[in-house]
Amino acid sequence: MHVLVVEDDELIATGVVAGLQLHGMTVHRVATAAAAQAAQDGASFDVCILDLGLPDEDGMDLLRRWRTRGQHLPVLVLTARDAVEHRVAGLQAGADDYLLKPFDLAELVARLHALLR
Repeated sequence: MHVLVVEDDELIATGVVAGLQLHGMTVHRVATAAAAQAAQDGASFDVCILDLGLPDEDGMDLLRRWRTRGQHLPVLVLTARDAVEHRVAGLQAGADDYLLKPFDLAELVARLHALLR
């Protein structure tokens, strides 16, 4: 599985990347929406893990843009925005799944596999 991780928090990103690699996944990590767009335009990924609080653009706007452009890459939003209205908005914007921080790595991996079924 080739995973695009869009996460600006270095500690979280390092843990997610290491954990996914331990599960045999190939991971490309970026820290900004601009870098995520460039990665999406230049490579093929099976799934994306997307943080919403990015330094250059809200991840929700990036997700909406991808969906408007017809990009159907499965996206799992991984965020600290835990209010029900945030989760609903994320799913309505085109997220395929929504997982709250803090999270368990085993659950994250299981959700990624479920997205590809």
